[in-house]
Amino acid sequence: MGLNTYKPEGWKIDTPENRAAMASMTALMDACRDEKILEGRALVCDSSHNLLVDLGCMKGWIPREEGALGIREGTTRDIAIISRVNRPVCFIITGFQKDDAGNPIAVLSRTAAQEKCRREYIEKLRPGDVTDARVTHLETFGAFADIGCGIISLLPIDAISVSRIDHPRERFTVGMDVRTVIKSIEGDRITLTQKELLGTWEENVALFHTGETVAGIIRSTEPYGIFVELAPNLAGLAEIKEGVLPGQQASVYIKSILPSRMKIKLVIIDTFDYSYRPIPPKYFFKGDHMDRFVYSPECSDKQIITEFKSDSAI
Repeated sequence: MGLNTYKPEGWKIDTPENRAAMASMTALMDACRDEKILEGRALVCDSSHNLLVDLGCMKGWIPREEGALGIREGTTRDIAIISRVNRPVCFIITGFQKDDAGNPIAVLSRTAAQEKCRREYIEKLRPGDVTDARVTHLETFGAFADIGCGIISLLPIDAISVSRIDHPRERFTVGMDVRTVIKSIEGDRITLTQKELLGTWEENVALFHTGETVAGIIRSTEPYGIFVELAPNLAGLAEIKEGVLPGQQASVYIKSILPSRMKIKLVIIDTFDYSYRPIPPKYFFKGDHMDRFVYSPECSDKQIITEFKSDSAI
């Protein structure tokens, strides 16, 4: 993909380049001429759903129909505009006019910025491309994330990690910056995945050793044992223990590690309730594109593979 200059909203607002472009009327006029994408903080959404934006040296105004892709067509609800109050918004300056008091005000278009991002970046993405994203909201079925200029894609819950979770809030908080992989593209709809960036079974298990007692999270209790997450992409099976509940923190003894069966046998030492705030993920993959991800060890009979060569991941 090369260097991507189209980032999620909020990445640009405090950069020297963005501040310099809004330092004076002359700088804003230059940005208008060059159709440069800038960011400012939305201060107010009026009763007509127009946004007032702080540009530093003056105020800016985003008319409702320029507030988000799909507003003009009626395919996007006005909450997409209202929810930007007190948050960064991207925009292109389309002109200048006077307010009721005779002061200059910049006319802005967030839609134009999003259209430029979609045309020059989003439409060039392919399955397997790695992109930065910022989590915007969480639902039971997945996390929604901004992949550029406020353009939102879905990261389904089963694509967040190999270890299963009950809700995306166990991994993410709103506003968290993450790395994702383009999983599939269907028209304008892009689906994301993250688990391929969180390491293979071997990469994760290399952090643990037989005989250690380590921290874990109880993920599920089954008649044949208890699944304990040691890392987002690694879980082991512990022997049955009374009173253990999903979601509890645990200290577990590593009894054995079996690469050929892709299994870790554990013994639960203790469990306890603990409320924790998710931390940003640790990524093993550092590149900007992957064609194929093989989670399972080569010696394992069971092969878990993701292919990104077509329009969908397997």
